[in-house]
Amino acid sequence: MAIDTSDFKNGITIVIDGEVWRIIDFQHVKPGKGGAFVRSKLQAVKSGKTIDKTFRAGEKMEQAILERRTMQYLFASGDTYTFMDMETFEQTELTKDIIGDQTQWLMDGIDVMICWWGEKIMGVDLPNTIDVEVVDTDPGLRGDTASGGSKPCRVASGATVTVPLFINVGDKIKVDTRSGEYIERAKS
Repeated sequence: MAIDTSDFKNGITIVIDGEVWRIIDFQHVKPGKGGAFVRSKLQAVKSGKTIDKTFRAGEKMEQAILERRTMQYLFASGDTYTFMDMETFEQTELTKDIIGDQTQWLMDGIDVMICWWGEKIMGVDLPNTIDVEVVDTDPGLRGDTASGGSKPCRVASGATVTVPLFINVGDKIKVDTRSGEYIERAKS
C-alpha cells in the first residue's frame, strides 16, 4: 500500500530501501523559498537504530503493514528458541540474532509479542515488566533498608539484577525488561 508524506502519523511503519522503519516523530516544513518538505525521525523495526530523514512533500513510499501475534515461549535448544502461537498451536523457532539481548528474560510460559512483516519475523517484544524469583544472592542483613545500598542477584531467567540489600533467595521481584532494573518486590 502506497502512502505519501501527508499521511504520516507517529507509529506508522514504512519501507525504505527494503528495510522497515517506524515513524517516531515528523514535522511538515514550508519554507519561504523552495518547496515544502517533511523532517522525520525514524526507528528501524528490526535493529532499533534511529535516523533523521528528510522527504519532499508529497513523496510516495510503501507502507509496511506489521502483524503482531501473542506467542508463548516454550524452550531453548542451543541458540534456537521455540515459541507457540496460542490460537493455532503452531510452533516457531527463532535464533538469538532475532531476539537479541532479550533472551536473558525468557522463562518457560512467558507470553511475548512477535512482530511479522509478511512471512518475515521483525522482532520480539517482551512484557515491559516481569515477576521473577531470585535464585542466587548474598544473604540480607537485619536492619538493611531500601535506601541502604545494593547487591547483585541472579534470577530464575538467568539474568543478573542489582537489588536492595534486603532481598533474599526465594523472593519474587518485579524487573523492568527494557532496562534490567529492579522495580519492587512482587506481590505474592
